[in-house]
Amino acid sequence: MNDDALLRYSRHILLDAIGIEGQQRILDGRALVLGAGGLGSPVVLYLAAAGVGHITLVDDDVVDLTNLQRQIAHGQDRVGLAKVESARRSMLALNPSVRVECIARRADAALLDERVARADVALDCSDNFATRQALNRACVAHRVPLVSGAAIRGDGQVAVFDSRVQADGSRGPCYACLYPPQAAVDEVRCAVMGVFAPLVGIVGSMQAAEALKLLAGAGRSLAGRLLLIDAFDMDLRTLTLARDARCPVCGDTAA
Repeated sequence: MNDDALLRYSRHILLDAIGIEGQQRILDGRALVLGAGGLGSPVVLYLAAAGVGHITLVDDDVVDLTNLQRQIAHGQDRVGLAKVESARRSMLALNPSVRVECIARRADAALLDERVARADVALDCSDNFATRQALNRACVAHRVPLVSGAAIRGDGQVAVFDSRVQADGSRGPCYACLYPPQAAVDEVRCAVMGVFAPLVGIVGSMQAAEALKLLAGAGRSLAGRLLLIDAFDMDLRTLTLARDARCPVCGDTAA
């Protein structure tokens, strides 16, 4: 790090949990972010501000007037612009030293398999079950930790799914252990159900925190736990998750 970087990241460097070594790992880190909307906005802004060296952003949507109530990476003057490009401009305005790669297309299994293999951490800021499952499969296959977030109405959740083998030989659960791929799921969307604007900021900020901790090797991650947030009662609960040995994605007999 040069003098400018030491000054820019000094508040991280002062933290015992991060220090110079942890900040350097952040600078060398590669993050894949799926979704540049409500959750993706605070995620990419904080990752960029913290100095994550390479951030790949995937989203096929464009900025709409209805997004501006909560999607803080975008502004009125960017309505109609691709969300990945709008987010990139906001990220570089915060920190021009980070490298931002934009992919303005819908993520499919092939794209995710290719991009997850290049990442140190993946963040799920998407809004549909099939995409979440595809990203989880790629993360399990390439042993890349997955930071998952969701928000609807006033309810949010954050979890980390890390299938890497731990020191004791164990592996944590994956997203499919919690939500089996074959389960019937009613898709819920903000356009139909609504969402409390600050909630996506809370969830997205927590996702960014978990990703930065994983990159820096700092603190204890949410791996094996599910954090539930009720924004209207401001109530937080944590549930312990267990790996399902019969999981079709990460189980003992999974292909």
